[in-house]
Amino acid sequence: MKLLITGGAGFIGSHFIKYILRKYQDYQIINLDKLTYCGNLDNLRSVENDSRYRFIKGDICNLKFVNRIASKRPDAIINFASETHVDQSILNPKDFIKTDILGTHNLLEATERYKIERFIQISTDEVYGSIRRGSFSEKRPLNPSTPYATAKAAADLIVRSYFVTYKTPVLIARPSNNFGPNQYPEKIIPLFITNLLENKKVPLYGDGLNVREWLFVLDDCRAIDLILHKGKEGEIYNVGGGNKKTNLEVTRLILKEMKRDNDSIEYVKDRLCHDRRYSLNCNKIKREMNWEPRYGFELALKRTISWYENNRWWWEKLKSKKGYQKYYKKQYSNR
Repeated sequence: MKLLITGGAGFIGSHFIKYILRKYQDYQIINLDKLTYCGNLDNLRSVENDSRYRFIKGDICNLKFVNRIASKRPDAIINFASETHVDQSILNPKDFIKTDILGTHNLLEATERYKIERFIQISTDEVYGSIRRGSFSEKRPLNPSTPYATAKAAADLIVRSYFVTYKTPVLIARPSNNFGPNQYPEKIIPLFITNLLENKKVPLYGDGLNVREWLFVLDDCRAIDLILHKGKEGEIYNVGGGNKKTNLEVTRLILKEMKRDNDSIEYVKDRLCHDRRYSLNCNKIKREMNWEPRYGFELALKRTISWYENNRWWWEKLKSKKGYQKYYKKQYSNR
């Protein structure tokens, strides 16, 4: 099988590429990535010389370019390409609207034009919005709050419309918050780990009681693999780790593992439109594909912390860049 993976130099996409090449010896992968600030070919050093793997730099917002790559007739397209950081979407919504909506539409057009057998849209639990109690099933209406979540929700609706209108063979995966090695240090877990390794404080938004459902990235890769091979066309699949924790709980677990105390926490002004609680009902993928997360949160967190401790070369150069420093100062200083 030949896969076209967009956004494959990013966090989840790069893990998925390595996962597929380990599991399937006869699969070929084309990795199409624009290499924005969080696209990093260092994530793929272990496979860069693999004859089954090919990297192409390009932008999914360029339809002519997308068609040229899709003309190579992959069996499936898996769309990881996305602007994903909520804080960035509040500062600059335009990039999210362009990539997450227009880019997805271009990939759907190419899927139709070249009769590609499967299109997998990687979405997010954030399209549902916040929920006080209980969990969102795939049938719940979308109620996004932030520009990021709204752009992803719009992309999901476009994907769904292509199935209803044109019978395009699409599927949608909606994972909860992923974490693990190689995650760009803007998200809470890698940011806090690397800050502590630099002897800096960790900036915790508001009261720290916002709840997220955490999923180790390799469990997400297994789920997407199952959706690719066993999912039913036109269907949506929630993928949640079942680990619901407040941001304060996550912070304290990181502090404990890294032998720091609560003095390392710096409470900062809450960000705009900060959803209070996310929670997914994942009975569908468990029932239909026998998927269960294999990694408990605390063990996976220890594994993640160890990776950042042993791979300072990977993240130190990212955090030293002027663009990162400028963003960090704008986001967290004087609050």
